[in-house]
Amino acid sequence: MESMEIDSEKVHERKQSDYNYLDERFEIQKEMYRGQQYSQIYFARLHLMRTLLYSLAPTWKPHLPVGKVLGLEEGKECIIVGTLFKHMKLKPCVLDEYSKERSVTPLVKPHNFMHPDDNLILEDESGRVKLGGSALSPAIYVTGVVVALHGKETCAGEFFVEDVLEAGLPPQIERPIDLQEDKYVVLLSGLCIGSKSANPLQFQLLVDHITGHLGDEAEQGLAAQIVHVVIAGNSVEFPRKLINGQNLASKDQSTLYEPIREIDIMLNQIAAGVSVDIMPGLNDPANFALPQQPLNRCLFPGSAPYNTFRSCTNPHSFDVDNIRFLGTSGQNIDDLDKYSEAKSKLDFVERTLRWRHLAPTAPNTLGCYPFTDRDPFLIETCPHVYFVGNQDKYDNRLIKGSEGQLVRLICIPKFCETGIAVAVNLKNLECHTLSFSTQIS
Repeated sequence: MESMEIDSEKVHERKQSDYNYLDERFEIQKEMYRGQQYSQIYFARLHLMRTLLYSLAPTWKPHLPVGKVLGLEEGKECIIVGTLFKHMKLKPCVLDEYSKERSVTPLVKPHNFMHPDDNLILEDESGRVKLGGSALSPAIYVTGVVVALHGKETCAGEFFVEDVLEAGLPPQIERPIDLQEDKYVVLLSGLCIGSKSANPLQFQLLVDHITGHLGDEAEQGLAAQIVHVVIAGNSVEFPRKLINGQNLASKDQSTLYEPIREIDIMLNQIAAGVSVDIMPGLNDPANFALPQQPLNRCLFPGSAPYNTFRSCTNPHSFDVDNIRFLGTSGQNIDDLDKYSEAKSKLDFVERTLRWRHLAPTAPNTLGCYPFTDRDPFLIETCPHVYFVGNQDKYDNRLIKGSEGQLVRLICIPKFCETGIAVAVNLKNLECHTLSFSTQIS
């Protein structure tokens, strides 16, 4: 009997990293809903942002007085700080759904509700004033952004804007300089397991790559450098006909659970080798309003026992080796795309960072919880990596703040449509795509 040859291939040991979970501010725990309206979240936002903008005003325009809307005097130059409101002709109204003249509404809903006649109004506790001049473009701004404006009141009662001051990039924690080796965080979104466009083989290839079961020795060496995985929303999709409020037959119940079971099997494989975070998205079985709360761990009986598996909120914030990550599953940027204009989705992402607010259109056009004493979407610390999931295509940009902040902005494409995940190198914030195409060329 021949002696079996011992496989002497090199065994790659996965690199380790420190992880710090920072989602406490997005968790709804001690909040109580007592029928409150949304005025308090706007008030909290204005109060915090105004304090910040007041501190920046002396270096911006030191010679100008800072006033309130109610104290404006015709022809007198000053600075006013308030919340923008965009008056939009085409913005859909919830009451239209119940109006009798339903035939008047267009059958095809526009993708974007912009109109040349849109105008901006600035509001603070004392009152509101219509804004004029070309310094402030209605195409760029949306309702909910807090800004400081330099200008003067005209005889028509408008405030003629001459200059705008945004909050700018917030302060950033220092990037560690002792990161000598390559370590990667893999970001993916839009797995859409259960939908017609999902390809289970593509996802299995990705899982095999992450766990080191794919490719030659060089590829396995690269896989060993992956220290963390984030799944940014829309992991599953259910057949619409099954979720119409009817009682389900047992056969349909098992069909409904099938996508969850499938993702649990995949997550189980990933969590066995590397830490993984899963965020809820628009189509996932989680609450609709932002911040979305973590997906219930009982949905993942196979993965939940691993201490490497975390069900997280959307938005999601964490540190890996003191590199700060912040990201969403995409609802905030998709909403900006409906109510403002930009050349690319990354412009929207950059704007939210410069406005220091993750979701300025919440609660106006984006559902959010009615917080009473805080606005959890304010960005108080600048991330090193800011990602947005479920976008049409992959894109990235490195931006620099006035105080030397460096931020890598990333649009993560829908995996079910593109087969693309994004790997970010912690050492230098550079990123590249991991593409898993199963088509035979």
